[in-house]
Amino acid sequence: MLAKILGGIWRRLPVVVRRRAAKIGQTRFTVTVAAMLFDDEGRILLLEHVFRADRGWGVPGGFVSKGEQPEEALRRELREEASIEIEDVRFLFTRNLRTLKQVEFYFLARAIGNPTASSFEIKQAQWFPLNDLPPELSQDQRKLIDRAIALDEKSR
Repeated sequence: MLAKILGGIWRRLPVVVRRRAAKIGQTRFTVTVAAMLFDDEGRILLLEHVFRADRGWGVPGGFVSKGEQPEEALRRELREEASIEIEDVRFLFTRNLRTLKQVEFYFLARAIGNPTASSFEIKQAQWFPLNDLPPELSQDQRKLIDRAIALDEKSR
């Protein structure tokens, strides 16, 4: 009975009020993209980021802007931060970081051109052999790289 009354009231509210009320009950989150970029020698591209919360080094990526598709955001971020384009782009996996309220999309791709740190956010861009990753690379980033490699090998 109460649900029927509340439903009737809800349906009579203006659409704009219903939308705003619905948004109050939804959790907000950010969406990011990142790429595992390999060259012809099997090295992975890592960026030393000024604002990275951990030790600085990590896979390239960034935030998805409103209305932007994940792959489009990835291409934009790579142009802005490392002055490179990508090809052979494949979606790998997503990850949900509940404490940060963040959803991450991970891709595998090949870089076109030589990366250079082209943003105030990036200290340096460098290729690393998989058996010689920087010691400052966090365990989380290492696990993500391992996961990407395992998924790539599995799909072949």
